This record gives sequence, structure tokens and C-alpha cells, in this order.
Amino acid sequence: MATKLIFLDCDSTLSSLEGIDELARLRGGQTFEACANMTNRAMNGEIEIEAVYGERLKLIEPSRKECLEIGQRYIETIEPHVRELVAWLNENGWTPVILSGGLTQVIEPLGLELGIDGIKAVDLEFNEDGSYKRFVSECPTSRMGGKIEVIEEMKAEAKAETTVMVGDGVSDLETKPVVDLFIGYGRVVARDKVKAGAEVFVNSLDSIPEILSQKFG
Repeated sequence: MATKLIFLDCDSTLSSLEGIDELARLRGGQTFEACANMTNRAMNGEIEIEAVYGERLKLIEPSRKECLEIGQRYIETIEPHVRELVAWLNENGWTPVILSGGLTQVIEPLGLELGIDGIKAVDLEFNEDGSYKRFVSECPTSRMGGKIEVIEEMKAEAKAETTVMVGDGVSDLETKPVVDLFIGYGRVVARDKVKAGAEVFVNSLDSIPEILSQKFG
């Protein structure tokens, strides 16, 4: 059977949270506002994500414990119809992969909850006491163009015949040339560039099974 891969963004797509901003909130209102502003500018395409990635983490320095805490909040703020969508994908021969510029250790609890093994995000390293050490800048999704790299690599490895990307940000939209269908998502936040550039734009994840069935059979 031909492999069908569907890549799902995490923040503001699978969950209504922006995880990095929630970690910033733990440091107080001023840090939260600074990080949220950088996140929005990057997701709107005003600045490149690599310009703010390290800067945000330098402000926050999240501990291992705090990452797990926000990871649980991902589960609490899961978007409507996510579980049904993942179940449908599994039943219909699709392999779901969480592809995110977020933090691997924060996203892992959500992946476990949904039964999604494939998580491609940005790894953190911690000191022995659990305090923040660094983010692994070599992880592709910490920079613009990184999601394209991951998709191309996974397509080749899986010999995938069909690939789809679902997401809300410009880092998701830029994968459009390397997937068979890009679906923009806007229930949490509808970004003008994504809405204009997406082949299909949805405000509810429960419409995706019909879209996939119609396009790919």
C-alpha cells in the first residue's frame, strides 16, 4: 500500500496554545508580551522565525518540569475534533506526523495522548538538575525552510506517494510547493497570508476527512 503522510502543525492547530508563549507567561506579563509579539510577527511572516527563536528561550530558560507542565496544558486545550481526525486518518491509511517549530519535550505529552509517534520539533537540552541548558539549533524547524527539509526527508524515507500539510502559520504555508495539498487552519487565528495562499482553508478540523477523500479517494 502506498504511504500517505499528513503533517500537522501543533500550536494554534492541534491545540489552541502557543506553547512558547505559555512558558513565557510563567515569567510574568512583561516576558509574555515580549515573546507573544515575537511569535506573532514570525507566524505572520513579518520576521523569520530564526530571528526570534533563541531570543525567546533566552528570556524564558524553561526547566524540564515547566515543559511538562505546559505539555499537559496542550492536552487540556486540544482543538475540537482532533481525536476524531486522528482516528479517521489511522483508519484510512494516513500516517500523521506532528511537525512543529515548538519544543519537542512540551509537545510529547500531546503526541502520546493522540497516539502519534512521529514528532518533528525542536529539542531542548537540560542540566542535571533539570534547569534549561540550550535548544538544539540544528533541529530544522527552528528556522524558516526547516519544515520543507523535514517533509522532503520523510517523503524520501517512506517513499510516500501522497503528502499533506495542515497549519496556521507562514512556516506551514511555505511547505506548499513540496506537498500535494496544503490546508490552512484558522479557528484559533486566521492569518491573512495563510488564508490567501492556502489551496484549502478551514476553520474546523472535522472538514478535513471529506477534503482528503474527495481529493485523494
